Amino acid sequence: KRRILRCIFTGIHEAGAVVKIKNRTFGQSVYRLRNAAALTQEQLAEKADISRRYVQMIESSQYAPTIEVASRLRVAFGVSWDELMKGL
Repeated sequence: KRRILRCIFTGIHEAGAVVKIKNRTFGQSVYRLRNAAALTQEQLAEKADISRRYVQMIESSQYAPTIEVASRLRVAFGVSWDELMKGL
């Protein structure tokens, strides 16, 4: 499964058992999708089962989310992996 994820995502690395998205523009993608869906950071956080602060830190590129969190965001937005990663 990790091999497939490596093929799908650009800019990821493996740090122990945690795979993180390293590309800085991921936060911009989350911001773009959140605004297109007319969601607040709090609403997105609830839908993705993460904290509002974590959403804010992802959008400002202070945190690189794990693949698991990226998957939760994708489901919360109701978009494909391609759409989530658009522009990366």
